Amino acid sequence: MKIFDSHCHLDDKTYDRDLEKVLQRAHNAGVTRMMTIGIDQRTAALAVSLAQSHTEIHASVGVHPHDVKNCDESVLQELVNLAQNKKVRAWGEIGLDFNRMYSPREDQEKWFGRQIEIAGQLNLPMIFHERDSNGRFLEMLKNNTLKNIDGVVHCFSGTREELKHYLDLGLHIGITGIITMKSRGTLLREMVPAIPADRLLIETDAPYLTPTPERNRHRRNEPAFVKSVLLKLAEVRKTDPEELAQVVWENTCRLYGLET
Repeated sequence: MKIFDSHCHLDDKTYDRDLEKVLQRAHNAGVTRMMTIGIDQRTAALAVSLAQSHTEIHASVGVHPHDVKNCDESVLQELVNLAQNKKVRAWGEIGLDFNRMYSPREDQEKWFGRQIEIAGQLNLPMIFHERDSNGRFLEMLKNNTLKNIDGVVHCFSGTREELKHYLDLGLHIGITGIITMKSRGTLLREMVPAIPADRLLIETDAPYLTPTPERNRHRRNEPAFVKSVLLKLAEVRKTDPEELAQVVWENTCRLYGLET
């Protein structure tokens, strides 16, 4: 069984002391590829550095909606430069987050739109973040100037209507450990059987969102635990875990332009 953690943050300081052990545990669990995510100029550079030094790691670059208050064209140019590295396979994590409002709405919308343009120019798939945007995220995606949007809605936890719109746009859907959580994951478990198999990705969002099977023993999430997401997804969809693992592997490699 080959498993791809399509979204994690291996640059996080919680991995500073034991990253190699974390990667070994991932390998032991069958997680042989990981996408580590840049959320600003600093973490994007770290992500690329990690990807360069580990064959199983790939990287994305972008400015998260929480951090766009510090964004400008010079920052984006640095990210464009980083994206020339062959280990960079996506642009993101980008989007809108009107929940905590760490960055003003006008900044979020301005730089989200600009980053969509850049990703299109670079022909990179996008990794999207959306929270409480009340339809504005979808509106911006639908009104962009690209002919086609290629990407994944990271950590999907939206409504049935939002899911339908994302699928109509041709986007992939990223499933996290939320699916394992008794209360918080109820609606997600109801919706995932309706997602076409060829649009599914699985992710940890490590070190966040530790799946329920591991939450009693570990505060920090890590890529090895994405196997619990896969197993729960297979259970909910009433499908064989190994067959689902292969489909999700192929989906992720196709999205990120990697050989299977």
